[in-house]
Amino acid sequence: MFISSAMAQTAPAAAAGGDMQSSLMGMLPLVLMFVVLYFVMIRPQMKKAKEHKAMVDALAKGDEIITQGGLLGKVSKLGDSFVGIELAAGVEVQMQRSAVIQVLPKGTIK
Repeated sequence: MFISSAMAQTAPAAAAGGDMQSSLMGMLPLVLMFVVLYFVMIRPQMKKAKEHKAMVDALAKGDEIITQGGLLGKVSKLGDSFVGIELAAGVEVQMQRSAVIQVLPKGTIK
C-alpha cells in the first residue's frame, strides 16, 4: 500500500523540466521591471548624487551659494565637513557641506 502511493508521487517529477522553463518565463516580467527601474530611477539618482558630491568638494572661499534652507551667502571658511557662510556683513553661520545645493555665478549676491 505505501509503496504504490510513493511510486505514484515520483511519476510527475519526471515532467519537471518543462515546469522549470515556465517558472523562468514567469520571472521574466519581474526581471524586466527591475531593469527598467534601474535605468529610469536608480541610475539617474546615483548620477545626481555624484554631481552634488563633486560640487561640494569643489567649494572655494568666496563662492556664492544657496543652502537647502534657502539661505544665500558667501563661503568664508572651509572645513572637512562644515563650511562657514557669511549671510550679511558681520553675520556668519556654520553649516554642513552637504547642505549646499547650488553654487551661484560670481556677483549674484549684492
